[in-house]
Amino acid sequence: MTPAPRLIATDLDGTLLCQGGSVSARTAAALAAAEDAGLQVVFVTGRPPRWMRLLSDHIGGHGVAICSNGGAIVDVRQERLLETFPLGTAAAGQVVDLLREALPGSAFAFEYPTGFSREPGYQVTMWGDDEPHSVAPAERLLAAEAAHCYKILVKHPELAPDEFLRRAREVVGPLAEITRSSPIALLEISAAGVTKASTLARWCAEQGIAREQVVAFGDMPNDLEMLAWAGTSYAVANAHPEVLAAVAQHTVSNEHDGVAVVIEQIVNSL
Repeated sequence: MTPAPRLIATDLDGTLLCQGGSVSARTAAALAAAEDAGLQVVFVTGRPPRWMRLLSDHIGGHGVAICSNGGAIVDVRQERLLETFPLGTAAAGQVVDLLREALPGSAFAFEYPTGFSREPGYQVTMWGDDEPHSVAPAERLLAAEAAHCYKILVKHPELAPDEFLRRAREVVGPLAEITRSSPIALLEISAAGVTKASTLARWCAEQGIAREQVVAFGDMPNDLEMLAWAGTSYAVANAHPEVLAAVAQHTVSNEHDGVAVVIEQIVNSL
């Protein structure tokens, strides 16, 4: 017999959030109803911690989100990092060297507890436009912050997103985790063994929650490990083809409140 759900783990962009990054009224109500019913809601996202401020009203009683594809655990309300999982100085440098040599044109940015930094060729389009940050060649940036870097971002001006991901994984191998969640050629790199699934499993173990009691939602390749780990998983209808193929259960798209539809069913069944 399947145990009753105790935790909702949901991706944000393309899954829970509407276009533009907003939470619909129906989804906000469903999240609140889940918390009222005793379910924990954990946002598990590729977003960096600084992007979480606008979602603090929806995070639930515990206030915790898993950010940067598992690289950081964040208390959203207090805007405080609880734990990070850095790549390490040697691995971060090797990843940059390997990708720069194999895939010329790659431009890098880095996430660490005190903020982020980027190369001049890494064009900022979504995040960090109005935040002070260092801009310099990757080697100089890593010399200062490599030990604390828990996420590397890489853009390429020419390669298709899935081709970029495939080739980067071939080059880097087991040195680090490489995934993507953006419609553009943007890769997200974490320490070896660090994924949404690994950090979610760690959080659940600390809370005494079994994987069979977790219901997860996602839409992109960076969600695949989490969706495979959780006891029950759903892909939203607008998900990447690889995700739709890997996940047996589907819900309607994010624009039609797909996560809320399932949460309402779960709450009604409790």
